Amino acid sequence: MALGDIKMFQFKSKEQRDREAKEYAEWAFPYGDLQRDNLSALIKELVPKAYMPVCLTAFLTCKELYDKALTNSETQEEAVDHMINVIRGHEQLLKPSETPLYLALVIADAYIDERCEYPSADSIRLLEQELNDMRAPRPGLFGRKKK
Repeated sequence: MALGDIKMFQFKSKEQRDREAKEYAEWAFPYGDLQRDNLSALIKELVPKAYMPVCLTAFLTCKELYDKALTNSETQEEAVDHMINVIRGHEQLLKPSETPLYLALVIADAYIDERCEYPSADSIRLLEQELNDMRAPRPGLFGRKKK
């Protein structure tokens, strides 16, 4: 189940809805409340005025888009490029300027284990900058300059 899979007028049993909600929760935070709490604390450190429900929704949207991009890409760089393009369709939730931060959080999240120890905020900022640099137009990307 994904954010893009929401359909109007779905008729599901309570058991089916509960099972799908459990599956989504296990996908979103496989290590449970400790993972969600540690991630929330890291986001709060990075963005002190953050409204956590919106931030977690943006994080999960980014995580979902990144997972799909990785599935369809050969390299992590290609997945990042693909995801940045796809994000444009989700600008009401993910501002392009915030995408590198959430992507850095998604990448960090992929490397945690059951201890749920995230990298420091400074490490996330460095990764965010690297990802932002990947998005910068490359020389010659749009052809020659007009004279």
